[in-house]
Amino acid sequence: MPSLAYDDVKRAADRVAGHIRPVTVTPAGSGVWLALEQMQHTGSFKARGAYNFLAAHREAGTLPDAGVTIASGGNAGLACAWAARQEGVRATVFLPENAPHVKVAKLRGYGADVRLVGTEYARALAACEEFAASTGALASHAYDHPLIAAGAGTLVDEIRERVPGLDTVVVAVGGGGLFAGVATAARHHGVRTVAVEPANCRALDAALRAGRVVDVDVDSVAADALGARRVSRTALAAAQDDGVTSVLVPDDAIVRARHLLWDDRRLAVEHAGAAALAALLPEGGGAYVPAAGETVAVVVCGANTDPSDLVQR
Repeated sequence: MPSLAYDDVKRAADRVAGHIRPVTVTPAGSGVWLALEQMQHTGSFKARGAYNFLAAHREAGTLPDAGVTIASGGNAGLACAWAARQEGVRATVFLPENAPHVKVAKLRGYGADVRLVGTEYARALAACEEFAASTGALASHAYDHPLIAAGAGTLVDEIRERVPGLDTVVVAVGGGGLFAGVATAARHHGVRTVAVEPANCRALDAALRAGRVVDVDVDSVAADALGARRVSRTALAAAQDDGVTSVLVPDDAIVRARHLLWDDRRLAVEHAGAAALAALLPEGGGAYVPAAGETVAVVVCGANTDPSDLVQR
């Protein structure tokens, strides 16, 4: 089973230094801190992995003239297009024809060649794979690649620099790229990781129960970003470590966390970006209750959302 090492994360940190925004942290009371990664380039943590992915290939001399390609209209596609622009290479992004115009416009704003294919993600993915095979373009992935996960893991050392005595990092899990990187770096420092999933988007929980990666149904208010049907094998390997706790939260807790971030701090984030915080709320059913004196960092991971439902209630 594939795994990551802390050395992978350290190499990623060297590559992304000076190119990504170091995370901002803010106290949230009772030993809890918020790591505001929604302030990252493109509005999510994925910029870290996307940049590390391309920089590593350039370093190895394996970045092709045809550039990079990905099938994703979400945060991964935006991060890939942004990183490609930083590295001066072409990005070809495949989306279904019914993709929201705002996402298409954002991708084109980053200089991506946007290809609209079919009406389902599966067709766009197939077209992306065909394009990579025929042109030699480098195929990227939203989460299931060690360079992507290692880039995400660079968050941990930044948080530790800003939060003295860090005991625990709480992070949302979709496909597992962010979680795998964070858990790998956290384990190196003796820091616990709490993996949070919506109750009806539980790819990691199901894999842990089965002892292997399995497909799951997805149905959550956060499914647009956390709705992976299967977690990566790298994430499963990381979750089987003793320093990891896996918890589930209901959708109403995620909605409540998102509204709290707006009402209390004027932070407009995705439902997925608020999922980690939901584990600490009463609405989360006590999914994770920090011990007395425990210092906890909650990763707020994405801001690509329509805030109209936050301001018009």
